[in-house]
Amino acid sequence: MSGSSKELRLAMLGMIEGNGHPYSWSGIINGYNPVEMAKCPYPGISAYMDLQPLESVRIPSARVTHLWTDDRADAPKVAAASLIENIVTKPEDVIGHVDAVIVATDDGDDHILRVKPFIEAGLPVFVDKPMATNIADLRQFVRWHQAGATLLSTSGMRYAPEMRLSDEQLTQLGDLRWITSFTCKTWERYGIHALEAIEPLLGPGFLTVQAHSDSGGDVMHLTHRRGVRVTIGAIHDAYGSFGAVHLYGTKGQLPLRLTDTYNAFRSQLVAFIDMLQTGTRPLPFDETVELMAVIIAGRRSREQNGALIHIADILSELHS
Repeated sequence: MSGSSKELRLAMLGMIEGNGHPYSWSGIINGYNPVEMAKCPYPGISAYMDLQPLESVRIPSARVTHLWTDDRADAPKVAAASLIENIVTKPEDVIGHVDAVIVATDDGDDHILRVKPFIEAGLPVFVDKPMATNIADLRQFVRWHQAGATLLSTSGMRYAPEMRLSDEQLTQLGDLRWITSFTCKTWERYGIHALEAIEPLLGPGFLTVQAHSDSGGDVMHLTHRRGVRVTIGAIHDAYGSFGAVHLYGTKGQLPLRLTDTYNAFRSQLVAFIDMLQTGTRPLPFDETVELMAVIIAGRRSREQNGALIHIADILSELHS
């Protein structure tokens, strides 16, 4: 990693049902206690952490020094598992004691209130995906960015080693014509995982979204300026199929599957830490805004019984 050798002090803030990032992200940064991590209510975390040599689990240029969780009873458990020294009574207590904060909750309708005190204090913020899933909140994030705030929000799928293709694989595929990408849980909370798995292959330029929905989930049909059709499934209970992507081209096809969660998350965290040290973003903020517009468009299409929603209309509304 380039830039300053100073160890950055980070705060890990928030934990809601269904999301164990305070355990995993803090443990990846700090190192962890395997006995305590085994007690984590998300067994998948200790499973992929334990695949790594214990002495290798650490990002030397940063440390999570402060922790706050929504349920106070969770904090001592996370701190013991992920070697965090300080538990605070309220999130704002970390101001003045850390160099940046990580908001570790994945409710895109709730991030504005969580992020606001730290933006106002001038602290850089990493916001768990999705950054914002409604127009008003996304507009506020854009305003903060334009005012000079340091903000980053990504999915770990953007950094998954399995999703990066070699030149040989791209040649074998030919021109892409169709991509399928899959996630469990809801479109609002997890659709961004399926999107960010494939967006680096296509670049920005999503045009339309159309939802086919029922009580079990959504299948979203997207078009892209490159002429590639994209189908994203977000089926609530299909946990075993998370991270499956299939690419279809004029010369061949290629299935991809996330298998290395640890290195996807580690690379995601390193990208944020590197941005803090160098000032260089891992991707333009406008790309994140477009991806949030896709999530919002899918939500709107579902609410309008499968209407075709144009991303340009969402972006126009955002900037009006």
